[in-house]
Amino acid sequence: MDCGLSTVDIQIDHITRSKFLVTMRKEEFINLTIPQKIKTLYLEGSFVVAIRYYRHKVNLYLLGDEYVEVFYNHKLDQIEKIEFLARKHSRMKFYLDQIKIAQG
Repeated sequence: MDCGLSTVDIQIDHITRSKFLVTMRKEEFINLTIPQKIKTLYLEGSFVVAIRYYRHKVNLYLLGDEYVEVFYNHKLDQIEKIEFLARKHSRMKFYLDQIKIAQG
């Protein structure tokens, strides 16, 4: 089925990755359901790191050139939210302790 969308493959460290946001704008991702966001992250994203944040395990993904957080509540055994991370958000310091993220 052709839905008129296409992706662009790019080469990163000898691994071909699909480029996000060529076919989907940030606003469109925000409006997806949680299962649709999960599928998009699985197919298009790259896992970066996980942190503990209050009652959540938060997985950080790179989707194109945007960072996306997945908030998992282990007591309820469910994903509570998936949202973009602003690079100037105070939570960024938790990630920066574990990895180097280019800020700009």
